[in-house]
Amino acid sequence: MTLQSNAAPLAPGAAAHDRQPDNARRDAFGRNASGPLAGIVIADFSRVLAGPYCTMLLADMGATVIKVESPSGDETRAWKPPVFDGQSTYYLSINRNKRSIALDFGDPDDIDTARNIAAGADVVIENFKPGGLDRFGLDYASITERNPAVVYASITGFGSAGGAALPGYDLLVQAMSGLMSLTGDPEFPAYRSGVAVFDVITGLHAAIGVLSALHERSQSGRGQRIEVNLMSSALSGMVNQTGGYLLSGNVPTRMGNEHPSIYPYEPLPTADGEIVLAIGNDRQFRTLCNVIAAPELADDPRFSTPPDRSLNRSALRPILQELLAVRTASEWFDIFTEARLPCAPINDVRGGIDFAQRLGLEPVVNVGTGEETIPGVRNPITFSATPASYDLVPPGIDADRGDILQWLQSTPQA
Repeated sequence: MTLQSNAAPLAPGAAAHDRQPDNARRDAFGRNASGPLAGIVIADFSRVLAGPYCTMLLADMGATVIKVESPSGDETRAWKPPVFDGQSTYYLSINRNKRSIALDFGDPDDIDTARNIAAGADVVIENFKPGGLDRFGLDYASITERNPAVVYASITGFGSAGGAALPGYDLLVQAMSGLMSLTGDPEFPAYRSGVAVFDVITGLHAAIGVLSALHERSQSGRGQRIEVNLMSSALSGMVNQTGGYLLSGNVPTRMGNEHPSIYPYEPLPTADGEIVLAIGNDRQFRTLCNVIAAPELADDPRFSTPPDRSLNRSALRPILQELLAVRTASEWFDIFTEARLPCAPINDVRGGIDFAQRLGLEPVVNVGTGEETIPGVRNPITFSATPASYDLVPPGIDADRGDILQWLQSTPQA
């Protein structure tokens, strides 16, 4: 069975203009919803980062997300500091626009409730260990018996075959995939990324898979299972580094802030600090040489092409450092920006937010309505007709049990 909602979902093959007007759209709980996924219900059995980040983005787009938690809650609720009003900012950063119900999988009644939620949803997203939901009747095969049109997304660390028993932590994948071997100064030990980058990439891949499967279902009426894992997302996400190895046999190594194929493409010192240059072609390099009053460098055979500059970077670097030392990083940023050269100051996170605000990107939004609001980072996708919304603050544990149970009573169950 498929969800019966107030949102007038498209029948398979229906044209987009057959939808009700945006101002008539509601989510599964009757709340006004303007996003492109209004009317879609997601049963979210995921926790920590990859899954919750995926479902938050989909919730911003109007989907109704029911966050199913254990009675102790998502682990990130306890990941402190930092905190906001005593709550973990980690949890708050990735769980807006959701509704929470706490269910104990040791309780048969709670398991029945979980099954009913999955049976009434358009999408199920989970990140249990492979096979971990089988004994509860929440696996794909069991759910499709009642809900054959469901889109069921599984997120794991290393897939459901040979890596099924391995714990799926981002740090482990950074180590095993090779990313840590690429991160940091070559004279020092390997470093992890400052963000759980593969959790984020996997969450994005999961969102792409869900949206693609929903589109296919709108044409055929068929649901399907999606599987993503951190290791595969890592190897895909390292793009030119993994591709370079496969195509050339070259095993990349740590180069600090340098790029293996382009130069200058790194932070360089100025009179009072560093500025990042990202010179990717000959036109940009010639412009740089003119701006720093050394036009002859562009015609020097050691530096005249990208491969030459990359090969002879040890000769070019001290020349650039001497020329850049006559001005401050701020002065060079203004000069290079005026010349349309790719450059950047090295900000901290506060500086990054401030810079985005100066550009008019409006990176900070108020999450929630009325007096209960918290700041959050804007969804990075802008829709001209169906904008993202930020109506619900991240829920407390089991905060929406009553509404969710009431929704289940009104939802046909197969």
